[in-house]
Amino acid sequence: MTAPTTSVPAADDTEPARRGKDRDPFDRDVLPSPPGATAALLRSLLAPMRARVALTVLVLLLQQAAVQAGPLLVAYAIDTAVPAFRDDRHGPLIAVAVGYLLCAAASGALQFVFIAASARVNQDVLLDLRGRIFRHAQALSVDFHERYTSGRLISRSTTDVESLRELLSEGLQELVTVILSFVYISAMLLWLDLGLGAVAVASFVPLYLLVRVYQRRAGEVYRRRSTAIASVIVKFVETMNGIRPVRAFRREAANDAEFAVLNQRHERTNGDALLEMARYVVGSRLIANTAVAGIVLWGAYRVAEDSLELGVLAAAVLYLRRLYDPIDRLGMFLNSYQSAAASLEKIAGLLAQTPSVPEPSQPRELPPLAGEHPGREVVFDGVRFAYRTGGEVLPRFDLTLPAGQTVAVVGSTGAGKSTLAKLLARFYDPTEGRVLLDGVDLRDLAVPELRRGVVMVTQEAFLFSGTVAENIAIGRPEASREEIERAAKAIGAHEFISALPDGYDTDVRKRGGRISAGQRQLVAFARALLADPAVLILDEATSSLDIPGERAVQRAMATVLQGRTAVVIAHRLSTVEIADRVLVMEHGRIVEDGTPADLVAGTGRFSDLHRAWRDSLA
Repeated sequence: MTAPTTSVPAADDTEPARRGKDRDPFDRDVLPSPPGATAALLRSLLAPMRARVALTVLVLLLQQAAVQAGPLLVAYAIDTAVPAFRDDRHGPLIAVAVGYLLCAAASGALQFVFIAASARVNQDVLLDLRGRIFRHAQALSVDFHERYTSGRLISRSTTDVESLRELLSEGLQELVTVILSFVYISAMLLWLDLGLGAVAVASFVPLYLLVRVYQRRAGEVYRRRSTAIASVIVKFVETMNGIRPVRAFRREAANDAEFAVLNQRHERTNGDALLEMARYVVGSRLIANTAVAGIVLWGAYRVAEDSLELGVLAAAVLYLRRLYDPIDRLGMFLNSYQSAAASLEKIAGLLAQTPSVPEPSQPRELPPLAGEHPGREVVFDGVRFAYRTGGEVLPRFDLTLPAGQTVAVVGSTGAGKSTLAKLLARFYDPTEGRVLLDGVDLRDLAVPELRRGVVMVTQEAFLFSGTVAENIAIGRPEASREEIERAAKAIGAHEFISALPDGYDTDVRKRGGRISAGQRQLVAFARALLADPAVLILDEATSSLDIPGERAVQRAMATVLQGRTAVVIAHRLSTVEIADRVLVMEHGRIVEDGTPADLVAGTGRFSDLHRAWRDSLA
């Protein structure tokens, strides 16, 4: 019954080693993205809100018009209303006072409307962006998540989105205000006095050059700062997720030292950002104050010569102060812009990633199940496989699993067992060849159809925060409570679930931490049974359990596997005893293939493994 077949180089342990030789773009915090992806992302976020954006801009235009009317009223008061008041004509001065009050009231009311409207736009944009990140991250293939850490994903959806929030809620208003002020005030100064206006406009040239220098220098600083923040988050998440081994191996001091290095780098980049901002503010104020002083001196000289009215000079000075004061705020905008640009670049890079396991353009359906058993035939037809970052790790591989057969796959670590399971679950697609389910290529099945047909139960039975019933029903959300309880009873989980404080409505908390590992595994089996797949993959499903827990899970396995096509990857040979067929893999090869009884009676690798296992029990 021993039939050596194909050569399957070890895949499970070779991938990490290969990454060290070929630098993976996933090792960088910024994922590559097409040119213009950042601008395209921002346009797509704002496109559905064009009307509301236009309304907010219109409101801001009117608000700025009300604000900029003030210096004109001052000029009129000095040159016309005050002389009229001396002649006992009070009307002009009263008109100025009323006009100033109306402008102030209109400015305040329009500012309120603008803030309310822009806040609604901002929150809708952020809501859309967070949703896109979450949906896209879920849609990306398993190999992406194996290489791009969860800490970086958290940084994209929190820190980077927060940077965009600051830009939208504060920075854009500052930018539009500065632009409108520049347009209004330049026009007013040129209208009031061509000479003063020309000098004021000329002073914008050094300010523009200063802004360009700041933008270039700050852009690099904020990219480094965003990466430093992400590194801090990644280290924190990684440490908290692995707190048990951290405590077990006394890694606290080493982790603290590593975190201190990352934290100090974050501190340095923050300091660099503040330093660049300080340089900009000092430079802009120097230019602004020099220009104002020069214009005041020249204007005063012209007033003394009667070539310029005093009210016009007063209005010009007021306008200049109103123009130069926002220059500091423009620095704040550039501050927010650089931070948001770096963040948007990273988000755009993430959203530009495409699944390596794409949905079919013309999906097919599986044929109806034949016979009484719920299993389906699985065929590996000329399969070859290579990871993205390295050479071929699975040469031509052919294997047929008849419908309803339970096949155990055993072998040493790195023998290729997990690669076989991942291809069958379509976590990866073959580089060449096909994996067929009742004659249908897995690549032709839509994800919902595939997940109804193939289910994997892993070594770590992951439970989500929520009730026991909700966790069992993940595979079939529409299942009734009666169906959920029936699945739990069939697995043997009903007794312990009923003993929980709230029974099936007990919250299992984060990762199912409220119940034991064996109980979590039973819940996972109940979930699989309720999903009713035709093909079930058990990847080391009992390796982390004690003897009583393993026996409980084995009884559950017997129920779940009945009549189904099953691939059982196991280190413990006690699990293999329920299999119809055993594949022994060594160094990427299937070196033995037969029934458990025949292989135990033989003289091959499985017989040696079985004998060693029996001796360990004795």
